[in-house]
Amino acid sequence: MTNTTDLKNRAIRSFVLRQGRVSPGQKRAVDTLMPRFGIPYAAQPLDLAQTFGRAAPKILEIGFGMGDSTATIALAHPENDYLTLEVHTPGVGNLLKLIDTQQINNIRIMQHDAVEVLRDMIGDATLDGVHIFFPDPWHKARHNKRRLIQGPFIAQLVQKLKPACPELGRRGGYIHVATDWQDYAAQVLRVLSEEPLLRNTATDYAPRPDYRPLTKFEKRGINLGHGVWDLVFERI
Repeated sequence: MTNTTDLKNRAIRSFVLRQGRVSPGQKRAVDTLMPRFGIPYAAQPLDLAQTFGRAAPKILEIGFGMGDSTATIALAHPENDYLTLEVHTPGVGNLLKLIDTQQINNIRIMQHDAVEVLRDMIGDATLDGVHIFFPDPWHKARHNKRRLIQGPFIAQLVQKLKPACPELGRRGGYIHVATDWQDYAAQVLRVLSEEPLLRNTATDYAPRPDYRPLTKFEKRGINLGHGVWDLVFERI
């Protein structure tokens, strides 16, 4: 029997594990490629340089969906390494297929909850950037509490970013969030602005950085007059 106190204290998840259809190709990719490009969750610090086999800027992506933008970015920026998180198997399988067919070597995948990965595996001041593109908006008001971008999460995330070092001419690590829900964009702007260790790189919303490609879904939305909001904040 489940203890009601345990239910009250259980963390609210920002995702629901849906039973999405996994294609034969995606399943084959997970079975054959995850041992090479996947990182199993473990409640111990992850050595990022050892994981990728080199010293290079490390970018964390939280929730990569089907992975198309992730693959495009990684191919265009071989100088960076990308640690990517996604809980849904179809997306994991699809990104693995892209890694294989496009011979991408600077992506590693974790199929696990981002909150637990940050808490247990990512060291402080180790990340050069964080990408959170089109997180689940949980658009119904009663579900807003499930949104990923909340004050406590950002307070945890910002500790993982490298701080700025003006003496060495080094800018701080960045957080880049993109959303096509205006009320979520306003929430993200408020939450990031309230974090004292972050500064906005723009006045409110930023132009879309060149490295973030337009998705087919996004292009269709723009053609229909829908907005997309990018927010880029840096660690001070």
